Amino acid sequence: MALMITDECINCDVCEPECPNDAISMGENFYQIDPHRCTECVGHFEEAQCVQICPVACIPVNPAHVESRETLLQKYQRLQALEPAPQLPAS
Repeated sequence: MALMITDECINCDVCEPECPNDAISMGENFYQIDPHRCTECVGHFEEAQCVQICPVACIPVNPAHVESRETLLQKYQRLQALEPAPQLPAS
């Protein structure tokens, strides 16, 4: 399941930097979550960080993107494979 941000969002700016998958960005009127990048923090944390930090509780499950925990883990692994490998310092 991907999450979504409702129009109750107050644009407080606390959720965006907490997202380990860079799935949250500013939309036209309030923040939005890219369902193709949202793993509900599966693979990173036990609980979705944006939900934990949101002061107005406006981040429910997106009914249009219902996914199992296994599917979310596969999405996490796919996203990690797309990330560039960290550069090691030169010796």
